[in-house]
Amino acid sequence: MLNYVLRRLAYGLLILIGVNLITFVLFFTVNTPDDMARLNIGGKRVTPDQIEKWKVERGYDKPLLFNDKLSGADKLTETVFWDRSVSLFKFDFGRADNASAGDIGYQIRQRMGVSLQLTVPLFLLGLLASVIFALWLVMFRGTRIDFWGVVACVFMMSISSLIYIIAGQFLFSRMARLAPISGYANGLDALRFLVLPIGLMLLASLAGQARFYRTLFLEEAGKDYVRTARAKGLGEVRVMRAHVLRNAMLPIITSAGGLLPGLFMGGLLTESFFGIPGLGAYTIDAIASQDFAIVRSMVFLGAVLYILSNILIDVAYTWADPRVRMQ
Repeated sequence: MLNYVLRRLAYGLLILIGVNLITFVLFFTVNTPDDMARLNIGGKRVTPDQIEKWKVERGYDKPLLFNDKLSGADKLTETVFWDRSVSLFKFDFGRADNASAGDIGYQIRQRMGVSLQLTVPLFLLGLLASVIFALWLVMFRGTRIDFWGVVACVFMMSISSLIYIIAGQFLFSRMARLAPISGYANGLDALRFLVLPIGLMLLASLAGQARFYRTLFLEEAGKDYVRTARAKGLGEVRVMRAHVLRNAMLPIITSAGGLLPGLFMGGLLTESFFGIPGLGAYTIDAIASQDFAIVRSMVFLGAVLYILSNILIDVAYTWADPRVRMQ
């Protein structure tokens, strides 16, 4: 297993280098450092001296890829690419382009914990609720319960997440006053600010996940080994839990594992609407203010998390199915 993990990490490093190169070329082809300075300082009424000062403060006054005025290794290290892209591999994210955004690494460390408070309960509750709901529908497959359950799923999937958020804020915060409409507090006080967004996003995501898991469970429920288990007199609940669910674990792990990077990166929509200062809101603010240093850092961090989550998914396969071998 160790050799397999090391090989995947090596592949992941190559992918990371590719993502880093493409991101750098895209960002600095679309916007030169002069354009970035004008966007951050204030548009057309910017003097050349202000642009040069802004570039010097952020290290954008250096050549992009190759510094032919220096000698030796400095030709490569005294460049924007080395300062802003190669440094990401040391998780040195540097300073944001916008003066008020501060140190990117500090903001990520502070905000990631806030995002995890929102996303981890949502992930666990969502996975548990959708698996139980899907198993319940499969137990009653072919009946009116299954039919109306599927109709309810299709109806819920047809509603935008935005509608769940706005309607939930109006009903539970404005009308019933059960939870704050937005905001965040540290410590245990965070719970009263997180209950409403977790509940609403759980409702918004339940139908899609349940429909997917129902399809997996229906396929397993029709196989010979399940019919054999029933013929031996096992109850339907035990058949579902010990046979259908267990043999459908691989696609469930694949599906759930793909959501792991989002746990750390936060919910873009949810954090913005509920005023939660997590990484999702940080990214949205960076896009709105065209702070490319933050956006590049979040792209790199997202790529790292996706590579690690895929390795974890592969390791989890061996736990779920002993027939799987890592080679």
